[in-house]
Amino acid sequence: MTDKIVSLPPVSEMMRESGLEPKKQFGQNFLFDLNLTSRIARNIPDIENTTVVEVGPGPGGLTRAILMSGVKKLIAIEKDKTTEPILSKIIDASDGRLEVIYGDALKTNLSNVDKDGFAICSNLPYNVGTELLIGWMHKIASGEKIKSLTLMFQKEVAQRIVAKVGDTQYGRLSVLCNLIADTKILFDVPNTAFVPRPKVQSAVVQIIPNKNKINKIDDVSVLEKLTAKLFGQRRKMIRGIIKTDWAQYGLTGTERAEEISPELFLKISHNIDVNLL
Repeated sequence: MTDKIVSLPPVSEMMRESGLEPKKQFGQNFLFDLNLTSRIARNIPDIENTTVVEVGPGPGGLTRAILMSGVKKLIAIEKDKTTEPILSKIIDASDGRLEVIYGDALKTNLSNVDKDGFAICSNLPYNVGTELLIGWMHKIASGEKIKSLTLMFQKEVAQRIVAKVGDTQYGRLSVLCNLIADTKILFDVPNTAFVPRPKVQSAVVQIIPNKNKINKIDDVSVLEKLTAKLFGQRRKMIRGIIKTDWAQYGLTGTERAEEISPELFLKISHNIDVNLL
């Protein structure tokens, strides 16, 4: 099944033939290292029985690795139409397992991808990675069947996702992700692995939705508004940001957002007057 994919020319050669170059406006940094892309693909849980969505395939380095790892079905969402000459060749070699949607991932409806649920795996464009993740967290909390997310981020963003209360990187992204899912950094990726080479290091994060956690959330939009408001002024005491009876949550009001655990944020979101947010 993967022989046709393996026999394709190297990604760099296909790029030269098509005249494709990374575009700054799309936040593109391409991965050519087959060992690295294969390592990412191998970390997708139950890949052979799973439909996977990839955002920003570019010239298809990770796309090819996911197909070679035996994915059931792969749907790639690409905003840059100039990648079509390369991606069409990968489609031809995929034995019907690859579908490419040319459009904006922020506006693409994934609810009908697979009735049994799907996974997301992507080397996310730097300029929209966090926005996409927050959107996916909302959808998961609202019942969308996203089984897992295996994602490449700037290392700083990856650290924010997995941070615990008390960590310097702890913030609203930490709270939101860890009240909905179990998160961990799988491995770091040096900037030398990318073309063009970014100034920052990267890391691959895995996020596995946790139904027991999700069932405790009343309204994820209230939770997000609450964390955005308090972390938006993270150096201020919480009583100076929201005027409420903080004692009902076991707080004095002199605390700062970075001192409040995800579980306590959840409790506050269940009782706070939404008009204060």
